[in-house]
Amino acid sequence: MYDAIVVAIAVFIGVAGHELLGMAMLSRPIVVAPLTGLLMGDLQTGLIVGAALETIFMGVVNIGISSTAEPALAAGLAAAFAIKLGGNVDTIIPLVFPLAVLGLQLMNMIFSFVIGPFAPKFRELALEGKDRQITRLHFGLWFLHYGLYALIPFFAVLFGSDVVQKILESIPEVIMNGLTVAGNMLPAVGMAMLMRMLWDNKIAVYFLAGFVCVAYLKLPLISIAALGIVVAVVMAQVDFQIKNVSRAKAAVTSAAETDDKEDFFA
Repeated sequence: MYDAIVVAIAVFIGVAGHELLGMAMLSRPIVVAPLTGLLMGDLQTGLIVGAALETIFMGVVNIGISSTAEPALAAGLAAAFAIKLGGNVDTIIPLVFPLAVLGLQLMNMIFSFVIGPFAPKFRELALEGKDRQITRLHFGLWFLHYGLYALIPFFAVLFGSDVVQKILESIPEVIMNGLTVAGNMLPAVGMAMLMRMLWDNKIAVYFLAGFVCVAYLKLPLISIAALGIVVAVVMAQVDFQIKNVSRAKAAVTSAAETDDKEDFFA
């Protein structure tokens, strides 16, 4: 019961806080999974699951009706199941993307069939000028929406952990090995999705530099991140200097044109 409650709380904080604070990214796996691990007493496994899932969902962006998956539910359940199965992360990761897809559909169903019918009430209160009632209704529906959504991981952990463990124990070793390989490949797929959105030939040289640092120089990710920050700061300074020079040239050109006009009319 305790595990089910804390997973529901972690997912609620992720999805509800993300929307309440203006897309604050609290629903990302790197937040929800460690929070779940912390509440369940195994922060290390939560961090491992969060980092692994973040690389997968980093390339997943939900914009309007163009939506694919909801990562908070998958992160909470993946962290909970991995902890309950003794830290077995590799076999859990391949199962979480379908959970994320299902979670998004369930969230949309709650929004459409439970929250949506209250839209005319907002219009009615607005026409009557009842600001306080609008605020109360807004936060009430906010809590109802994500509270109902948090019940999904609650019941999944409450009734499903033993079932998941039995299913995993009954799977042949060759299939388990296949799931492990697939789990190791999913982060690469997530990074590929992100690169497909961000790729530009102008930044290809930086990608090549990062590849050389990892593949040949064997630098750790922390040092590569530090190098990335240095490169970003340097490029920002160069762009700022170029912008200042352009402004100075524009000012000189404008002044020269003004002098020419004054000489012509003189």
